[in-house]
Amino acid sequence: MELFFVLFGSMLPFLIILFFILLSSIKQVNQYERGVKFTFGKYSGLMDPGWRLLLPIVQTWRKIDLRTRVVDVPEQETITKDNIAVKISAVIYYKVVAADRAVLAVEDYNYAIYQLAQVTMRNIIGEVEMDELLSKRDEISAKIKDIVEKTTDIWGVEVENVALKDIILPENMVRTIAKQAESEREKRAVIIKAEGEKIAADNLVEAAKKLSSVPGAMHLRTLSTLNDLSSDDSNTVIFALPLEVLRAFESYNHKVASEIVKKK
Repeated sequence: MELFFVLFGSMLPFLIILFFILLSSIKQVNQYERGVKFTFGKYSGLMDPGWRLLLPIVQTWRKIDLRTRVVDVPEQETITKDNIAVKISAVIYYKVVAADRAVLAVEDYNYAIYQLAQVTMRNIIGEVEMDELLSKRDEISAKIKDIVEKTTDIWGVEVENVALKDIILPENMVRTIAKQAESEREKRAVIIKAEGEKIAADNLVEAAKKLSSVPGAMHLRTLSTLNDLSSDDSNTVIFALPLEVLRAFESYNHKVASEIVKKK
């Protein structure tokens, strides 16, 4: 018994060191992660979620997050195809689908995607005109995504979406666009008003034809109008007669006066 305690006491430091080495060799991989393992510096496989054991010194590993990442592409100043300077920013959504390639194929896939998105965005904006940039944002975003995805696929990264966030135009261009929009609205208003007047004129012509085709209809319409006017005491009705009618009365009066003189 004494010999056992002597041996245990002599081995205790070694056992403590062995325990800490074993404890440090246990690695935890979360459900949303994968571990890339290297043995003697060579890739030796992926580590699935759970507790995994690595040989000290011999083996190393790198943890890769598989969740979707959202990265803001900062404001970029570029020139469109029609030589208009614009400032544009975007947001990119991506995730790692092959942890081994994300480690082996590129040094820092996050930084690489960040730079690639900036360059691609400037190049694509330079190929379109300003009107197309404002009206086809979804198509331009999809085009940027396709170009970025072709490169990131080699890195084991999937680009889920690229969205243009802000498009800032020069102040003079904003005023020009506002004037153009105002002119368009005025143009539509004039066209609508002209179409309304045309329809009203057609209806008036149709009404005049119906009134003239029925005897007494025009007289009834006149009486109806007078009745509407008489409902308000403040209205003053003025009848306008053609000059020919007044001249006819004048000639009639002269004729009557001549006859009277003759009889006398």
